[in-house]
Amino acid sequence: MESLARPQATLVDLLDRVLDRGLVLNADIIISLAGVPLIGINLRAALAGMETMVRHGVMTEWDQSIRARETEASKVSQAAAGCNEQLPLATAVSHQ
Repeated sequence: MESLARPQATLVDLLDRVLDRGLVLNADIIISLAGVPLIGINLRAALAGMETMVRHGVMTEWDQSIRARETEASKVSQAAAGCNEQLPLATAVSHQ
């Protein structure tokens, strides 16, 4: 007799599904002392792969700016490699 139970999902399966579908967490936390609210925290977090985020319109501008910056850095790196120059580490890592 064969088992009808589904095979167990692994951590990799779970992570793959979260990155593919996305996960949104919303939490409202109120810290109070003796019935008096002292601190209110509103947390919103989204976890997904960049492809999923962009498809849903989340972080679209951020993704485009990262891609543009990396493309520019790649062009500079290739130009320097063509001249047999080495780039200092400070140029490869930009601070904004």
